[in-house]
Order: sequence, then structure tokens, then C-alpha cells
Amino acid sequence: MRQPRLQLQDRMVYPMKSPLTPLSFLDRSAFVYPDRTAVIDGDRRFTYREFQTRTNRLGAALRQLGVQAGDRVAVLSPNTVMALEPHYGVPLIGAVLVMLNTRLAPAELVWILNHCGAKVLLVDPQLAPQLEPLRSQMSALQHFVTDYESLLSTSDPSQAAPADPGEDSMLSINYTSGTTGFPKGVMFSHRGAYLNSLGEMLEYGLKEDSIYLWTLPLFHCNGWCFSWAVTAAGGVHVLLRQPQPERTVELIRAHNVTHLCGAPVVVGALAHHCAQHAIQFTNGLRIITAGAPPSPAVLRAAEEMGAEMFHCYGLTETYGPMTLCAWRAEWNTLPAAERAQRKARQGVPYTIAGIDCRLVDEQMNDVPADGNTMGEIVMRGNNVMIGYYNNPDATAEAFRGGWFHSGDYAIMHPGGYLEIRDRKKDIIISGGENISSVEVEKVLYEHPAVLEAAVVAVPDEKWGEVPKAFVTLKQEGAATAEEIIHFCRQRMAHFKCPKQIDFRPLPKTATGKIRKNELRDKEWAGREKRVN
Repeated sequence: MRQPRLQLQDRMVYPMKSPLTPLSFLDRSAFVYPDRTAVIDGDRRFTYREFQTRTNRLGAALRQLGVQAGDRVAVLSPNTVMALEPHYGVPLIGAVLVMLNTRLAPAELVWILNHCGAKVLLVDPQLAPQLEPLRSQMSALQHFVTDYESLLSTSDPSQAAPADPGEDSMLSINYTSGTTGFPKGVMFSHRGAYLNSLGEMLEYGLKEDSIYLWTLPLFHCNGWCFSWAVTAAGGVHVLLRQPQPERTVELIRAHNVTHLCGAPVVVGALAHHCAQHAIQFTNGLRIITAGAPPSPAVLRAAEEMGAEMFHCYGLTETYGPMTLCAWRAEWNTLPAAERAQRKARQGVPYTIAGIDCRLVDEQMNDVPADGNTMGEIVMRGNNVMIGYYNNPDATAEAFRGGWFHSGDYAIMHPGGYLEIRDRKKDIIISGGENISSVEVEKVLYEHPAVLEAAVVAVPDEKWGEVPKAFVTLKQEGAATAEEIIHFCRQRMAHFKCPKQIDFRPLPKTATGKIRKNELRDKEWAGREKRVN
């Protein structure tokens, strides 16, 4: 194992306390499981000893480039070793990791690189051409690295010189999607990342024989902290450059994958592919889903392919997931449809997080846990971000009243379980009635021909705004707009039902979330939007 980072001559050392950092996970696993496979990236395999050596090489190479503690190092890469290893090699020397969304436009990437002041950019050769012409616009950037393996080969791993930045110091900056303006840089601390990683281990049963498939982008909340959690468990990282259902199935079978994560649309696409080809997994596959609230239909379909589903909730500002639908044994006897309804709840805080989570009204008063009254989710605790990088106004607004404001609206069931109703901006106010777009989407997903659905507010002369549904049908499915509207009217109050159905492929983010803002903005273009 590496030498302890705390030295007696530097500070008083307490025998009962050491700084919390996810870097210690690799130290331990390389010590306990040196010859066990840690990483599979296509045809390449690395043991834990090799994994640690490579991250040390990266740290040493960055030192040679002039990177110092506190400097920002950015990475633009799909899920390869160049995306995984910087999660250790960059903070090892006290620098700050900035993972970049591979689906952003070049101008957006340049804005982020300038905002964070990145000194070094590690970029995948296939993605480099889009940024190469814009290098002169990157004000702070000193090194544009496209040959990652050559960079590692130039360094001596013994020269990594581990830093001791302190557990509350900044580990990484994760930029939000920027759908409501310029993206904000969410700052993670070593301590928060350490605790959330342990939460992922505990809640989803990661162990030394776990095999994790990277269907979730590593740039998204540092892979929901699974970048560190899998290593903490001594498990195997199976990297997947481009997640497609066919390739996902192939790798699950080839490596006996035990865990993967994904947004509901990613899980739905996998489940639909498996249903079409009569594929069922028998190796105890666990799927963790978060993002937009999954419909009970998607959860049922995933379980039908042999996966055990875990439903969680969180935001970039909470290191990814921070609540989950903690299952109760007595629910196992419920009918399948009712079990799926229970599993669709966002649940309760993680055991390890120590997060206070409330539902409040506009005056910060708690709303009743009656399964009906909506309130905004606010939280505080170990897994809430440090703040927004170089954005004190946005930080103050997010933390008003001493709590982090999620912008998500939910109800709380009498048993204390949260159930998301909508983002604040997605609530539809029709004739004075609040309509949850998520509630309508859950009904749409019950239709046997519907593969994907999104509901947004569109302008209406009489009611101000009404729900409109955008639907993608299954390849083998067929339905008319009238049939789908009738299907909805049989299952919910008529004022909640979509007044129009638009059949089309749905725009998505890199993590599989449907871009409802894009659909909504096109409908309101040229017209004054409502004010919630």
C-alpha cells in the first residue's frame, strides 16, 4: 500500500482518525487483490496491481506537465480506461478532475474548459477533431493530449508524489447539462465521494466477486461514484465505449455481469430488446436506475428479463443517487402490478449518507405525508455538494434557508417514502389545476404499443396550457393518437389526459434522459411562456 499521506511533522495525527478519500479504495484493493482482474477494456485486462501502477503513472505524467495541487484536469472520453483512470490519477496529486459530457457541442465544451480554467485536456482521438480547431479559444489550456498511452509511458510511477489535500477539499467538478442556461460546475469533495461510494456498495450489494458493466457514462456524476465504489469492493470494471442493447447483452453474457446502471429509457430499450429476442438473464443481474422516474411498466419489463431492479433518486448536486426504494419483504406477496407501483417510488435516504430529506412548501414548511400533497424536495448532509464552482450567486440560491433545493416536486406516502411528481419547470398548470407530467407518462407507458413517452405543457387559448404527449412506438407496435388518448381517458381524470399526440423519436441527453425542455421550447416558440 502507499505510504500514509499524513506525516507527523506536517500536522497533529490522531490515531482514531484519517481523512476520507476514495483514493484509499484503490490502495486497499491493490494490496488485498493485486493479481485479480480490475479492469476489462475491450481486449485489454488489467489487474489491481497494474491498475494502481497506471494511475500512478498518470499522476507522475501530469506532474511532468506542470500540474499542481488545485489545478483542473479535464477529460473528454467515452467509457474507456482514459475515462476511468483519471478518477484516481488526477486527485492523487491534488488536482481537480473535470469529466466532460461527450455529447456537448464544441462551443459548449470550450465554455466549460474556460470556466473551470483547465490546464490539461485528455481527449479521445476520435473526439479530438471537433475541438482541435478551437484550441486558440481555450484561454488557460496548456496541454491538449490525444495519445493517452504515450503520456503514461513517459513517466515513472514512483514519482506520483501523492498529495494530501484534505477530505473537505475539492475532488472533481461536474457540469450540469445547462438546459436552463449556462451549465453550473458542481463541486465534489473527497469526503462526499468516499461516503457516497460506500453507499453504492452497501445499498446494491457490491462485493469482491461483483462485475460492473459501464453502461452509465463515467462523465455523469463521476459515474454516480461507481467509479470508486466498484474498486472499493474489489470488483471488476467492464468498460463499454458505446452502450447499445445488443452489445450490452453480449458483455453481460461474456463476463457474467452482476451490476449495471442506467436511466429508465436505457433500461427500457434493453428490456425491449430482450423481450423481442426471448433473452433472459439467470446470473442474478442487478440494474440500478435513476433519472426521470421510471414507469411501473418499465420496471416490470426489466424484471421479466431476469433482472432485479433497484430504483434510486438524486442529482449531480448530491453526487448522483441519494435515496432508493428500500424494499420491504412484506411487499413480495403483492400482485405484480402493485409491486411495480411500490418500486416506482423514489424511497428513503441512503443508510450511509446521513442526509436530511424533506418535502416543503414555498415557506419551507413541511407538507403532510398523505400521499397526495406535493412539496419540493430539499436536503442537507454528507452527500450535498460543496457548491457551484465560481458561481456564488447560484450557490446561495440553491442553499437558501440552509437546505439544498432540488427543484423536484414529490409527494410523501404515509410510510415516509418519496414519490417524484415532476420537476418544478415541468408541472403543467391547466385552468388552475396542477398536472404532473410524470403521472401522465406512467399511464402512457402502460399502453402495449408505447416504447417511450414525454409529456409537456403546450399553449391553449382557453386553459392557458394543456398536456401534449410525444410518443415513440415499439417497432412492432401500432396505435393512433385517438386510441392512445382514449386509453388515457379510461385510466385518469380527463383534464390530465394529453390533448395531442405527436409520434416521433425523442431527443435525449448523453445519459439517456429525454430532453423535455427541447420539446417544450419548440411548442412555446414565439409565444410568452407561463410563469409558475
